[in-house]
Amino acid sequence: MSAVRFTDVQKRYDGVVAVSSLSLDIADGEFMVLVGPSGSGKTTALRMLAGLESISAGEVRIGDRVVNQVAPGERDIAMVFQDYALYPQMTVYDNLAFGLKRRKTPKNEIDGRVRKAAASLDIERYLERKPSQLSGGQAQRVALGRALVRDPQVFLMDEPLSNLDAKLRTRTRGEIKRLQQEVGTTTVYVTHDQVEAMTMGDRIAVMNEGVLEQVGTPEELYEHPANVFVGGFIGSPAMSFFTAAAQAEGDGTRLRCGAIDVLLPGVAGLPAEVVVGVRPECAAATEDGRNGFAGPVHGEVAWVEALGRETFVGVNVDGAGEEPSQVVVHHTGRATLLPGDPFSFGLAPRGLRFFDVDSGKAIRP
Repeated sequence: MSAVRFTDVQKRYDGVVAVSSLSLDIADGEFMVLVGPSGSGKTTALRMLAGLESISAGEVRIGDRVVNQVAPGERDIAMVFQDYALYPQMTVYDNLAFGLKRRKTPKNEIDGRVRKAAASLDIERYLERKPSQLSGGQAQRVALGRALVRDPQVFLMDEPLSNLDAKLRTRTRGEIKRLQQEVGTTTVYVTHDQVEAMTMGDRIAVMNEGVLEQVGTPEELYEHPANVFVGGFIGSPAMSFFTAAAQAEGDGTRLRCGAIDVLLPGVAGLPAEVVVGVRPECAAATEDGRNGFAGPVHGEVAWVEALGRETFVGVNVDGAGEEPSQVVVHHTGRATLLPGDPFSFGLAPRGLRFFDVDSGKAIRP
């Protein structure tokens, strides 16, 4: 097991920068998730760590060793791919044992490792089957097992759950996290799914257009996003934003944006114009009767997402410009609402986040 370090790593393709000055430290035994939209550079970063892509500039270390010029097979890593990459002509047992056989591992040690990994993943009864006889979930567990038996310094996982249905994806997330905690192997996991990132990672590195936007624990990224991009990417539903004029009033600040006119007690030090970020739980329907919410703000229902015990409501509020601002509101219980219905809500002053209008960077009032 080893730590991983990217130091000012870049990747360019014919003048196009895919990864720009990536510096990231991953601790020994840590589960680090690289997350971002398509084209953010997360998979390129993983492939450079694996040795499947050359590095245009910078340095990658696994443990104490610089691996820029080290062949993939000599990096002591194990990779799990999106498409499983199992050998169709081999049994599950032989797929699991293949890498160990190539390393000329003693036969009795191979058998012990294979059976231990199969037991951990509950695939012992499939050892004599071929990949074509497995379901998607079973095949994915075989792919995980093949990485597990290697006992590498680092696990690399590239969108390993994207081919599974929602129920199986949730279960397999838990299996991967449990196995990683049991073996304690440093793991770098790439996904575009921020729910996967939030539920699996010890820390999360958010990437966008080749740039590392923020690194932190799931709670840090959710509660204190470094900029508008991170705030809008992390969280489901995503953070809502509107641009407002801010004016000091007493010990607080009054925000005005079209129909929005609220006093936030205890909030001070904001610039004259600010981008306001609102998590759904920080916007509550007035009929919920929550204390300490500023408002009310009046708007019109744009959409409703009913999830049984709770409901999320997208509310259009007349903004300062031509287009209305939309705020996603958390509504407890079931709501019988239709698009176009009037809707009022309050804002939790301490739950709001503020960002610079020009740079999009977070402001700490």
